[in-house]
Amino acid sequence: MSDLRDAAMSAKAWPFEEARRILKRYEKAPPEKGYVLFETGYGPSGLPHIGTFGEVLRTTMIRRAFETMSDIPTRLICFSDDLDGMRKVPGNVPHQEMLQEHLQKPLTSVPDPFGTHDSFGDHNNAMLRRFLDTFGFDYEFYSATEFYRTGQFDETLMLAAERYDDVMKIMLKSLREERRQTYSIFLPIHPETGRVLYVPMKNVDAAKGEITFDDETGREWTLPITGGNVKLQWKPDFGARWAALGVDFEMYGKDHSTNTPIYDGICRALGARAPEHFTYELFLDDKGQKISKSSGNGISIDEWLTYASTESLSFFMFQKPKTAKRMYFDVIPKAMDEYHQQLRAYATQDLKAQLSNPVWHIHGGDVPESKMVVPFSMLLNLASAAGAEDKDTLWGFIRRYAPDATAETHPDLDAAAGYAVKYCEDFVLPNKTFRAPDEKERAAMSDLAAQLKAHDGATDDETLQSMVFAVGKAHEFENLRDWFKALYEVLLGQSQGPRFGGFIALYGVDETVALIEKGLSGDLG
Repeated sequence: MSDLRDAAMSAKAWPFEEARRILKRYEKAPPEKGYVLFETGYGPSGLPHIGTFGEVLRTTMIRRAFETMSDIPTRLICFSDDLDGMRKVPGNVPHQEMLQEHLQKPLTSVPDPFGTHDSFGDHNNAMLRRFLDTFGFDYEFYSATEFYRTGQFDETLMLAAERYDDVMKIMLKSLREERRQTYSIFLPIHPETGRVLYVPMKNVDAAKGEITFDDETGREWTLPITGGNVKLQWKPDFGARWAALGVDFEMYGKDHSTNTPIYDGICRALGARAPEHFTYELFLDDKGQKISKSSGNGISIDEWLTYASTESLSFFMFQKPKTAKRMYFDVIPKAMDEYHQQLRAYATQDLKAQLSNPVWHIHGGDVPESKMVVPFSMLLNLASAAGAEDKDTLWGFIRRYAPDATAETHPDLDAAAGYAVKYCEDFVLPNKTFRAPDEKERAAMSDLAAQLKAHDGATDDETLQSMVFAVGKAHEFENLRDWFKALYEVLLGQSQGPRFGGFIALYGVDETVALIEKGLSGDLG
């Protein structure tokens, strides 16, 4: 354990770098509250999207890194801002007209358009928790509605009233003149309509804990700021929540980064120490646009898990969090294969290298062995060439290639075979474009087929790859990449493909000969 702790203190992987910053907060004395608190925030205005999952995953990785270096207990709170008013109706949910009638109401007061929960906020919270539970996260779920209404936030709200001018001064610096005239950190919830009101305050009485304001009709109201009658605007809410909970670390996207001084300033104005933060770059859809939960663009967690393992998604999230990443279906095969490459490498690495390996962070140091004797990209090519409609078809080829492999002994390979069939059906087959070979390519492919027919030696990857390579050289392809590209385009209907010797070994020599003959006769297109 001491060796691990020593190695962690100098490990270069970004979760360790962040964990060391948190550890430094308490180098003089441990936290008075008895633990280090990690938090992630979530706005349930639409169905949870993959970026939210990424925040929890990455925070968990930092938490694990911290626990490797310190004996201070930790907690992780996933906080849902479900008391926020519904500003617009998400485009990817049913009953749009019904939801229009409830605009500006807290999300936990909006009926659930899916009809499965007490409110739209409750539905989206349940979706988030289901996603997080799929990945086995250790977290505590907090609802803003409960946090406000049960009195957990009352002390901080009263302090915000007492220091109203100080907090307002921080906020007003960031606002345009027109907005300043009507801005207040407090948003009353109308006692009759239930809507969250953006109205100026006529009076803030810190002694009584009350605010006075006029609603949109000019009618004057006085409400207690406690008990869920009033909520804070989102920027003050951010900083006030840090103060109320004693948050030590929170990460958020680049779109929040300009607000960091505001969040920190409000937290300090309310008598607390601002947490450490980590700003990550955003995820982009296939068109390069920011992924948004309200518009539903990009790829969802459920969609990713239809085509690949949870670990492959975690691997994708680990990579370069400060770099904007295009996140669409076509990144899945690479993520699957690179995850297993790192698993295989882990067993051969020293401790220092293991702590920099993404799989240590994905599995919290308890790293399994990869049983993927066939890469995922190869399974996709096999599914395509074989016209496989189920994973049993693929297993017919896999067993011949790797006789010792079974679904029971190689569960990751078995799962990957199922993913490959589905991915191939939805993304590979619809995009295949076969072409006819030119004269030179036809001669070379005919030669390859003849040599494969006559071959009675070893049929391993390397032997077959050497044969393919030799045929290309014999037919004077100046750049052998052109030879392999021709094989892919004529036989597989794509411009890139697998190591062809490995493909023959998996698909079978006789089957490859038949495939070449179909390609030469034009029967594949």
